[in-house]
Amino acid sequence: MNFNKLTNKHIDKLISLIGAENVYQSEEQRVKYGSDETEDFSFPPEVVVRPQTTAEVSGIMKLAFEYNLPVTPMGARTGLSGGALAVYGGIGLSMERFNKILKIDENNLQVIVQPGVITEVLQEECKAKGLYYAPDPASRGTCFIGGNLAENSGGPRAVKYGVTKDFVLNLEVVLPNGDIIETGANTLKNSTGYNLTQLMVGSEGTLGIITKAVLKLLPYPKHNLLMLVPFKSSAKACEAVSAIFKAGITPSALEFMERDAIVWTIDFLKETTIKIEDDVEAQLLIEVDGNNTDVLFKDCEIIAEVVDKFEAGEIMFAESEAQKDALWFIRRRVGEAVKSNSIYKEEDTVVPRFELANLLKGVKEIGKKYGFTSVCYGHAGDGNLHINIIKGNLSDDAWKNELPKGIKEIFELTVSLGGTLSGEHGIGYVQKEYMSIAFSEIELNLMKSIKKVFDTKGILNPGKVF
Repeated sequence: MNFNKLTNKHIDKLISLIGAENVYQSEEQRVKYGSDETEDFSFPPEVVVRPQTTAEVSGIMKLAFEYNLPVTPMGARTGLSGGALAVYGGIGLSMERFNKILKIDENNLQVIVQPGVITEVLQEECKAKGLYYAPDPASRGTCFIGGNLAENSGGPRAVKYGVTKDFVLNLEVVLPNGDIIETGANTLKNSTGYNLTQLMVGSEGTLGIITKAVLKLLPYPKHNLLMLVPFKSSAKACEAVSAIFKAGITPSALEFMERDAIVWTIDFLKETTIKIEDDVEAQLLIEVDGNNTDVLFKDCEIIAEVVDKFEAGEIMFAESEAQKDALWFIRRRVGEAVKSNSIYKEEDTVVPRFELANLLKGVKEIGKKYGFTSVCYGHAGDGNLHINIIKGNLSDDAWKNELPKGIKEIFELTVSLGGTLSGEHGIGYVQKEYMSIAFSEIELNLMKSIKKVFDTKGILNPGKVF
């Protein structure tokens, strides 16, 4: 792509738009904004800007459009697909100052929020009013709502409540040329024209910059029960997942963790309250929630009966809020624990949940073929398996040249099982070369055409998805 380099003239115009204190030019500042949580990539932008109003974002995009400058939207930079990496330099547009919850509408069960609000902060503010915003990615304590919207994030509770897209009613968006639009309406039903709202969610910052979101809320569930179920066979654990749903139970969370994922996390956290027996290959963390404890206990009885048919071991029931928090803390820190052990690559595959056991089996066979080990965990209730490929003793040459062949085979397997490349992390920078596995040339060309309609010069988050 042929973009222009930033000049002093461009910097001066940016300073006039948002003030010198919000235009970062030093190498230290640019390097800080040049990476996210995707492996060890570093792509510092030429300048970082921190606007605070929609009008300022519009002004920045009008400048970039006029002078053909690439712009990379940035949030908390907790992503795992390189979506916030400024691979073409240019302007790094940080949304961190868009950090206000504008209104919690208790009558209509809605919240109007800016994209720089931390997901857990939004959840807690809503909970204080008896309301529930359910999407809860593992990084909820640091990630921004804007990033959740860009990647269509899910998390453990997606299995019952849905992913980010299921909670979005309307968006305010700045287009690549600086125009400002609203994508929908603040209503639960809307059959008026094309659904631009859902097109924008999951578009990874390539079509527009979200500056405000209207999100749906639910009444907060009064009770939840949590159980940890050990299995001597990972395959049996995966097979039990589908059986739980067939028995008529929809858990509020159903998480799968391989043995290494649990052990590494326990060691990483120096956690002593949770033990894992020597013959346990995997565990399921299962939560049910609702407003009637009698119903929830009955659900747990049915789940216990189901998993017993798949050779489950002794079930641990969390007896206190502290014990529940401890179990969830372990689950949410798995990715960090794996990362601390080795150089790794994480794939975010998803298949119909009944195929989860076949996916896991195939991943292990591919690992043997190419000489890599993997640590797997994820949202089993959704069929969403996070595959952490560990470098370990692999040579640099094998890691660079042979591993991509193995990853390609993993994606081909996933698609053959009725799945796709990413459940919630997005395609971003690292998976774009595999898109042809999931889509035909016609389908890819349609997506590229949509991108061109929104972004005629290709300046917004270039180098991502395609």
